[in-house]
Amino acid sequence: MKKVSKTIKLGLTLSLVTALLASCAAGNNSAETTNTNTNAESSSTVPITLKFFDKNFDQAFTTPVAQEITKKTGVNIEMVPTTGNAEEKLNLMLASNDFPDIVLISRTDDLINKYIAAEALIPLDDLIDKYGPNIKKMYGDTISKSRSANGKTYYLNNWYSLEKEPVNGIQIRKDLLIELGEKERADNPATPFTSEEYYNLLKNFKEKYPTIEGKATIGATWDYSNYGTLLSTFKGMFGMKTYYNDNGTLKQDVQDPQYKAMMTYLNKLYREGLVDPEFVVNKEETWKQKTANGNVFSTEGSNWQLDTPNSILRKTSDGTENADRQFFSYKVVAPGVAADKTTYGGRSSLGWDAIGITKSNPDPVRTIKFFDYLASEEGQYLLMWGVEGKDWEMKDSKHTPIGDIVDRFQSEWDKTVEATGIRRYTWFINNGSGSDGTPFDMATKYDRDARNLHSKVALEDSIWDTSEYENLGPDAGTPEALIAQKYEDIKRSSIAKIIMAKTESEAISQYDSMIKEMNAIGMDKLETIVNEKYEARMKLWE
Repeated sequence: MKKVSKTIKLGLTLSLVTALLASCAAGNNSAETTNTNTNAESSSTVPITLKFFDKNFDQAFTTPVAQEITKKTGVNIEMVPTTGNAEEKLNLMLASNDFPDIVLISRTDDLINKYIAAEALIPLDDLIDKYGPNIKKMYGDTISKSRSANGKTYYLNNWYSLEKEPVNGIQIRKDLLIELGEKERADNPATPFTSEEYYNLLKNFKEKYPTIEGKATIGATWDYSNYGTLLSTFKGMFGMKTYYNDNGTLKQDVQDPQYKAMMTYLNKLYREGLVDPEFVVNKEETWKQKTANGNVFSTEGSNWQLDTPNSILRKTSDGTENADRQFFSYKVVAPGVAADKTTYGGRSSLGWDAIGITKSNPDPVRTIKFFDYLASEEGQYLLMWGVEGKDWEMKDSKHTPIGDIVDRFQSEWDKTVEATGIRRYTWFINNGSGSDGTPFDMATKYDRDARNLHSKVALEDSIWDTSEYENLGPDAGTPEALIAQKYEDIKRSSIAKIIMAKTESEAISQYDSMIKEMNAIGMDKLETIVNEKYEARMKLWE
């Protein structure tokens, strides 16, 4: 019996030891899981690789900036291939329920709403509260304005905060403006032209220069393939925004009384031969070629859209450059509109992209801490200025570029990005400046060229925030979405007809016909949805 008791005791002892070891192992695994997901300190030094799908690029995470990010955070990034169409890839991920750890999606695309509805993205509120001090400091109320209808935060914005950078303007050849006797105005972008003055400039140009180098001159040419930019530019002249606010009720912009005034003005320019007669068939490349030919006085859009034509225009026959022989941004103001009430610079303070953590992510805490570092001032300078001591240094308590790094960006942008990693990983980008006053975006804002500075002076007070009016239209797949598409089709075809009408009365008749046709397809239904969504948004923001 004693032998049996010893055997039983030995068995019990072995069982207890095994159970204890198993318990300890489970406890350790549990502790490791807990540390990974809720205790940032105990997991912060453990190397980790996260899969990241960025719709904008998929180059390997191997640049000097990437290496420094991994050194600072312990996080390595495996970029997921976009394989052609990024949106198709994102839809495929959603359909297959197979996600990388992090995704970057267009913030204004309906796809972000699909990801949220499918619970493919996890809420970030608790993670930000516990582990995101820099996120809270840098983003401010941007986070609350980006909450979903259920009050939760599912992504962080990219390229957020209102960027005080001009967008569209009336682009005029400065050298030709000087030749028309307007040197003082040409050199002083702070003083805008009136719409009547612009009209007279076009007339005077055509009269003085019927041809240039054997080519018939063009007062103004436009890229109608991107007719949204054309309309945005001239809406800016007339002080219009995304919607027409009629005593507290939002209506489609075409119903704004100023819209009819804008259309008759464009028609006047066209009827009097001041506009490229072929504008309606212009494609982007055709438009750029025309503006580079040397016989065009003005156009519309942003100064950066004309970088290539301007580089051609500046070069003279003797190999030197004429800095005035290029397009500069000017403000033109419509009757009854104050200069600082023009709306050439519509920009969203909520940014372009949404960056979220997917439900497949194994370590949300490490990921949010990674986000928090990149969103911090230090992280922003690393992403946008490069490695300290190599690309920049502190001088007189300010970030200062080292060597010719800024010049290299202006002369060889792509090569400089690839060599340094600066501006390659544009994640959680704040459009503002650091605490020392230097802009986070070194490549484009530290050392501005003459056109950039000119544009800023001319148009900075025309910048306005579009965020409250974004995505107020019908949801995709609804009957109203079909109405919205028909509305846009009617608008695009009608605008060209109005501009090219043979008389002002015909232009007005064409405008009235456009409104009638829009009413017939249910424009009022679109406006009902817009106002319902707008009211809900304002309540959420409060």
